[in-house]
Amino acid sequence: MDVLWQSIPDIAKRVAEGDVSATELCEASLARIAAIDDGHGAFLSVAADSARAAARAVDERRARGETLGPLAGVPVAVKDVLCTADQPTSAGSKILMRDGRAWQPPYDATSVARLRQAGAVLVGKANCDEFAMGSSNENSAFFPAKNPWDRTRTPGGSSGGSAVAVAAAMTPGALGTDTGGSVRQPASFTGTVGVKPTYGRVSRYGVIAFASSLDQVGPFARDVRGAAALLQAIAGPDPLDPTSLDRAVPDYLGACEGSVRGLRIGVPEEYFTEGLEPEVDAQVRGALAHLASEGASLHPIGLPHTKHAVATYYVVACAECSSNLARFDGIRFGGRASVERDLAAATAATRGAGFGAEVKRRIILGTYVLSAGYYDAYYRRAQRVRAAIARDFEAAFAVVDAIATPVAPTVAFPLGSRADDPLAMYLADIYTLPASLAGVPALSVPCGLGQKSRLPIGLQLIAPHFEEARLFTLARAVERTAPDAGARPPAS
Repeated sequence: MDVLWQSIPDIAKRVAEGDVSATELCEASLARIAAIDDGHGAFLSVAADSARAAARAVDERRARGETLGPLAGVPVAVKDVLCTADQPTSAGSKILMRDGRAWQPPYDATSVARLRQAGAVLVGKANCDEFAMGSSNENSAFFPAKNPWDRTRTPGGSSGGSAVAVAAAMTPGALGTDTGGSVRQPASFTGTVGVKPTYGRVSRYGVIAFASSLDQVGPFARDVRGAAALLQAIAGPDPLDPTSLDRAVPDYLGACEGSVRGLRIGVPEEYFTEGLEPEVDAQVRGALAHLASEGASLHPIGLPHTKHAVATYYVVACAECSSNLARFDGIRFGGRASVERDLAAATAATRGAGFGAEVKRRIILGTYVLSAGYYDAYYRRAQRVRAAIARDFEAAFAVVDAIATPVAPTVAFPLGSRADDPLAMYLADIYTLPASLAGVPALSVPCGLGQKSRLPIGLQLIAPHFEEARLFTLARAVERTAPDAGARPPAS
């Protein structure tokens, strides 16, 4: 059904007007997943029965003349680190499996609950790197997700399954989580729009935590308006999350129609250096030229502490990972190794069998930097550098309205090409980490296909705290002028 390729607001409008039913949309989504997902690996589980029930409920409300929600009937996928009361949740890990089944949460994450309240139909849980730790989706304990543009390549991570579901039109929208780039980098690699909101804009309640001071829920969509509609539905304060902030949520869809004339765009020299592929550089600079042609002005700026972002992130994030994953002991959640010994031995055996190599690497690193004698040398120093990175952004936003950079230094890289080189994998997020450390909102919007690779390339737009609306205005301007806008993956 071609409607699955359409923008989310347009799909919801068609449902509200009776042009297409929610049940028809749900069946089309489920049929497409069944037809192509074996070759893409986007879903860890599909909830056909509950999706059909939700779609019928939307159609019944429309038949009774009731007002429908802004996402009425729209099929969506949610990353499998978000708790769902009617669907299992594995976080891409074997440690949450018992007798072949994933852990079943007793409640919905707030972002999931808000999608349901808006009328969205949740069709399944999307594949991801284990506990959201990875940049290629190859750390999933089950199978990797594959990029619809070239299935020998990664879709990015850790929210790779969510990106693939949207890029291949299995669902028009999806939710992921972004800790250091896990929405923006997959969006860039798959030609979708992905948003990391301001820290505190979207509730983290019900997110299986990786790094609590960094994790944020964000949307994927095929276009800017779709991403705006999803963020509109999930944003806002939540009493269940003490880190969510009580700030009014602007009209994001309305912002998509705004003008960029007069906006000052900062272009940081640190993001255009050695290691940036020429075709990425060319498409990003082309997008900047289009923004300038629409009345925005470009200004060179400096973000001098960018060079320390990778080291800083992997100290802070791993320290928080070590603390958060201590809860997985084989007693409270998931499976338990069958060891007839004391509690410590049973817990060690469970974690040894249940956690994957990358998760173990980060737990060990995080435990080390928090240990006596090393806390000041590593963790405390990393927090000071994190503050310096945040000050870089504050200084930049004193003179510009937004910042534009590449999302990643390369197009999607081949599956397996970095699996044995953790540092090379970590460097895939070099351009997304600073905004995460500073807590500011950032967005990836497609700006064209590589001239040689014919693979998607994303432009990263970064704004001051709580200025997501400005990002949507700029991203929509890029989208209107981008070469290859609306192109569909050949492998889909």
